[in-house]
Amino acid sequence: MADKFIYLDRIQGRLKEKSAIDVSNGASDAGKLIALGEDGRIHRSMIYEDVGVSNISLPAYEALIAGDFVNIFLDSGVPKVRKADASANKPAHGYVLSSVASGSTAIVYFDHQNTKLTGLTVGAYYFLSNTTAGTVMTACPTTTGHIMQIVGVAISPTTIDVEIEQPIEVG
Repeated sequence: MADKFIYLDRIQGRLKEKSAIDVSNGASDAGKLIALGEDGRIHRSMIYEDVGVSNISLPAYEALIAGDFVNIFLDSGVPKVRKADASANKPAHGYVLSSVASGSTAIVYFDHQNTKLTGLTVGAYYFLSNTTAGTVMTACPTTTGHIMQIVGVAISPTTIDVEIEQPIEVG
């Protein structure tokens, strides 16, 4: 939870308490005070893209959960993002760090670290799952017609160093 501060509401002429923000929603948050996130860092949504964070904002085709690996596609000519799925030939292009409702804007990251996972084995390579869309697994998919795609290596039980590789169709 972010620290709170006291400020003068110039319209009502009284002091009020307010929380600093730890995630930015873009221009509507301009001028607000920044708080560090749960991990003790400034959230990526508050950092300029040229600082080494490669991302894009796209509408979510479906509800996404923080940590999901996602697929970018055209929906009636509009770029959108959905859960990547090795069983449906929807390769991973990136991942999300925040949960997003269907139709809302998702920030899709392409590199760095996906820190929103659990139960990972440090040092293991992870493949896009062919059983649960958006997730990863250590076993390489072997079903004909599915895709094999390494998304990165676990560097902690909750973090994958993202290195998304080109998908290969299982023959």
